[in-house]
Amino acid sequence: MKIYDSIIQNFARSRVGGWMFVNVFNTVDRFVMSKTKARISTGIGTRFNKNAVLLGCTGARSGLKRLVPLLATPVGNEFVLIASKAGAPEHPAWYRNLKANPDCTLTVGGRLLRCTAREAEGDERERLWRSAVENYVGYADYQRRTQRRIPVMVLTPEGD
Repeated sequence: MKIYDSIIQNFARSRVGGWMFVNVFNTVDRFVMSKTKARISTGIGTRFNKNAVLLGCTGARSGLKRLVPLLATPVGNEFVLIASKAGAPEHPAWYRNLKANPDCTLTVGGRLLRCTAREAEGDERERLWRSAVENYVGYADYQRRTQRRIPVMVLTPEGD
């Protein structure tokens, strides 16, 4: 399984793979993960499935509920989300949504967590960025691809 995981990660790190994950696999995952409470994603058998979460947020302009499949890095009781959009020149919509409406949900392994989102800054951002890159090295590739500084979002579940 380690070879399979490596192949999937290398594909996701490529320009074509990054585009496929953002534009194709996310559409499939949105459906599959909502039906399985985030127990199954297109990354079956890889760390993409193990750390896959379904973010529920409110549209910044529309006010509509949005579901977004993402890769999370658990750090303590919190979850770190990287707004990479595979190194695209613009931030992903979910990042703008969380900045406008930080109250959100995260479906993780069958559990629905109510969370509050905030953007990490300074030393905390650097520490969490390193943790996320250890979880998925592709984030470093995405940062090299774009001129923007990729945001690091921290989701804290209620009661923590």
